[in-house]
Amino acid sequence: MAGKISDKKFTIIGLGLIGGSIARALRERLGVKDITAVNKDMKAIEEALRDKTITRGFCELNEDALAADIIFICTPVKYTFEYLDALSGKLKPGCIVTDVSSTKAEIIRHVNSMKNPPCFIGGHPMAGGEKTGYSSGFSHLFENAYYILTPCISTGEAATEIMTQIITGIGAIPIIMDADRHDKIVGSISHLPHIIASALVNTIRKLDEDDGMMQILAAGGFKDITRIASSSPEIWESIVMSNRLNILAALDEFINTLIESKKYIEKSDKEKMLDFFSFARDYRDAIPSDRIGLISPSNIIMVDVVDRPGIIGEIAVLLGENCINIKNINVSNNREFEYGCLKITFADNESTKAAFDLLRDAGYRVYRNA
Repeated sequence: MAGKISDKKFTIIGLGLIGGSIARALRERLGVKDITAVNKDMKAIEEALRDKTITRGFCELNEDALAADIIFICTPVKYTFEYLDALSGKLKPGCIVTDVSSTKAEIIRHVNSMKNPPCFIGGHPMAGGEKTGYSSGFSHLFENAYYILTPCISTGEAATEIMTQIITGIGAIPIIMDADRHDKIVGSISHLPHIIASALVNTIRKLDEDDGMMQILAAGGFKDITRIASSSPEIWESIVMSNRLNILAALDEFINTLIESKKYIEKSDKEKMLDFFSFARDYRDAIPSDRIGLISPSNIIMVDVVDRPGIIGEIAVLLGENCINIKNINVSNNREFEYGCLKITFADNESTKAAFDLLRDAGYRVYRNA
């Protein structure tokens, strides 16, 4: 498939957060001129047509969608299989099909078992957010994010090279990896934390009393570490069922770690408890902070200010004058493990960094979780 990426025809199946962001990135960063979208909800298509992200849009597969050079399937895992079967035998020669699912092995096995498989390469952009839908997406979602590619028997070197060019072009960092290894890794560093966050929230929900005081006081650190529990339940049910065995293995290890720490507390073993916290701190502090990982970053900064009339407006005006949009701004009443009292939330990592630098240079004491 020779020629420039910008001249190729793309089809995006599923115009949600990831699919919409890929379409935006293809248009804005790679100059792609021809993008067809397929989405069951016409509302997202109409929005994408209005902002000129896509060329045309439909609620189901048709000749326009099948005429693509490259097709992204951006749906929950359970629908990815349906679309792979629907595409089989209907694509033009050389068409590359990829997906964005958080699990890969099950999909790769499915493609390898097909009688007439498309030229397929599995994909997993390690970026996203708690919010879903086309309107939540943006073209720089994948900046500095790892993007995993998992080839199968029908992939071929040319398809891998083209997908690597596309991924690099939208600002991400391509990594080629075996599908089984991918699922083991993400089962531990992404899927397990989502289960833990939800379990922690449900534990507090059960422990809370009639006056809901735990929910009232559960701000600050508690809300931050359980932030991912606000993700789409439907999407996460699909992910967990698709990567069940790897998640169960990670859960067993996590439960063993909890049981060990419980024993340290029961025995008042200060040395073991100190090691427990020290090992965790050292390992976490060694995690690179200049890359976007599987779990979306917290786009929040804390500003340490004196409570005086006009201070919030002063900061809001400064940010506004520099074209930095604020999603939310409020006073943090529970700051037991936080610096600063004014919590400001932004839409993306780029805005967060710009606001941090601007306020710091203006003389404010600003903090951001590493």
